[in-house]
Amino acid sequence: MRQEDPVATHAAHAVPDADTRAMRRAVELAARGLGSTSPNPVVGCVVTDAAGTIVGEGWHQRAGGPHAEVHALRAAGPAARGGTAYVTLEPCNHTGRTGPCAQALLDAGITRVVYAVSDPNPQASGGAATLRAAGVATEAGLLADEAEAGNTAWLTSVRLGRPHVLWKYAATLDGRIAAADGSSRWISSAESRADVHRLRAEADAVVVGSGTLHADDPHLAVRGIAGATQPLRVVLDTRATVPPAARVLDDAAPTLIAVADDLDEEATRHLAGRDLVRLPRDGHGIRVEALLAELHRRGVRSVLLEGGPTLAGAFVAAGAVDTVVGYLAPVLLGAGPAALADAGITTLTDALRLRITATDRIGPDLRITAVPATTPVPTAPKEH
Repeated sequence: MRQEDPVATHAAHAVPDADTRAMRRAVELAARGLGSTSPNPVVGCVVTDAAGTIVGEGWHQRAGGPHAEVHALRAAGPAARGGTAYVTLEPCNHTGRTGPCAQALLDAGITRVVYAVSDPNPQASGGAATLRAAGVATEAGLLADEAEAGNTAWLTSVRLGRPHVLWKYAATLDGRIAAADGSSRWISSAESRADVHRLRAEADAVVVGSGTLHADDPHLAVRGIAGATQPLRVVLDTRATVPPAARVLDDAAPTLIAVADDLDEEATRHLAGRDLVRLPRDGHGIRVEALLAELHRRGVRSVLLEGGPTLAGAFVAAGAVDTVVGYLAPVLLGAGPAALADAGITTLTDALRLRITATDRIGPDLRITAVPATTPVPTAPKEH
């Protein structure tokens, strides 16, 4: 049986439509795990029998549970023998809380494996090599871009050693997030606000600064999505000024309060019993890199940045914004704070250029999704 180079892109071959359809279905299945698999990746798998008929589907549903391949193989049963497995991520090759998926595919009698993205995790990679050594034909790269996009949070965390950061904001068409008098409820539509709850449900942590906390008293928990896993609510509160009655301190979701590491014990006494972490500051703000390192240590792989323009500016300056989602409302104000404050950019040549990946109508609003066109260069984080 012809065996493929594991790093060769699938585009180099004539790709049958059936392969593309099966992998696209696997990508769709993987998305069902968003928000519930961290710190593991989201993965989808489709199994076809020897004749090319789909006989099994599965996705990784929760950390510690069976992987996508196992679910799909269980659904396929004996029909998997002699068939093909389409997987969005290279089958794992290690034993953790579950066994290696490469071995499960071999035990099921799969004779061909097509995967979209190679596993960058050195602890789990090597599944393709194991399969090839056992005589299984392997092909890599089919719909890699789509699979990468769906698994971007986990891939970012493995490759960069920090959580993926998605900055979300809502603004008028002229870029204002509030009126001159500070009023901001509601610039965006009810449909856009509901969509933000979807973003929260897909994130491991939601981050705000003390400015937003005092101005808006946000709750930050997920509402309106059945079965959603509540994200960790994170408040960057350098001077420990969070009021005891703040809504973010209720028991609807866990909350972490990050304060400066040079505060004395008296300054944080009112937060006794809370999940509190002391982190270094840069000027008057928590260092972004230190925060992300702490969150990564806690297993957080994706962050939704919901703070105001100053906090967003600090993350942009630190080169720590991986995706931007802006909800633009058909409203004009002409005055008021802009969506992004000082990010250390003083000339147009240093602007952070973005590549728009999607534009969608959300009720009356326009949702724009974009990613940095080039890798941002970190500068000193700004105060927040």
